[in-house]
Amino acid sequence: MAQKLRTALLQVDLFWEDIQRNIELFEKKIKELPQEVDLIILPEMFSTGFSMNAKNLAEPVKGQTFEWMRKTAAERNAAVTGSIIVAENGSFYNRLYFVYPDGTFKKYDKRHTFTLARENETYASGKQRLIVEYKGWRICPLVCYDLRFPVWARNTEDYDLLIYVANWPAARVAAWDTLLKARAIENMSYCIGVNRVGKDGNNLEYVGHSAAYDCLGKMISEAHDPVEFTEVVELDKQYLKDTRSQLKFLQDRDKFTVQID
Repeated sequence: MAQKLRTALLQVDLFWEDIQRNIELFEKKIKELPQEVDLIILPEMFSTGFSMNAKNLAEPVKGQTFEWMRKTAAERNAAVTGSIIVAENGSFYNRLYFVYPDGTFKKYDKRHTFTLARENETYASGKQRLIVEYKGWRICPLVCYDLRFPVWARNTEDYDLLIYVANWPAARVAAWDTLLKARAIENMSYCIGVNRVGKDGNNLEYVGHSAAYDCLGKMISEAHDPVEFTEVVELDKQYLKDTRSQLKFLQDRDKFTVQID
């Protein structure tokens, strides 16, 4: 079990619908990491930007970008996570992969597709939440719009870290800041959000605000500007245990089940 989890947040300006250039961009950023890390977090649709052009951009299961993630995880001896566009069984998915250093992986299909951008008309909705076990940590990875739905993220399974990968636009970044902090507090969990910067092919602006919060809602990351940056934050399992032991809020949580349509 790792008491400390060194986690890299990569906030970048993505190349619009250009898989190869984005892979090369992240290769460069990962090579420049200032230290060894345990987990590397990339944004939502990190190989293309938030595109509805799935017909032309979707990759097969275990396609080019997935294989790059697996290669990177092995070379860096670190887990790699982020979402990409995947085609499977006649449907398209905004699929998050969590790839372990040994090449094994878990997947999560975005549950809440963003109707305002008509994402629901292109991508099938996921039906199951994912809890990842990694180095003694329990991790719940979610995608962008999922952030607005606290029931889906509710900590009923005693996870330690909640992750959101995103392409969250500047127009609503105040909600991003507020909800990331709220998810950390209400779930007594570390919460990390990794967003992009720049403008996409639809001229939507993104200002990042990637951040990490502890289980009491204190920001533990440093960078909060609308520029590219890479930051490594260290999460402390003992601090989490001690805080939960002292403040037993999770013990008073409601019991419920979620009905999946």
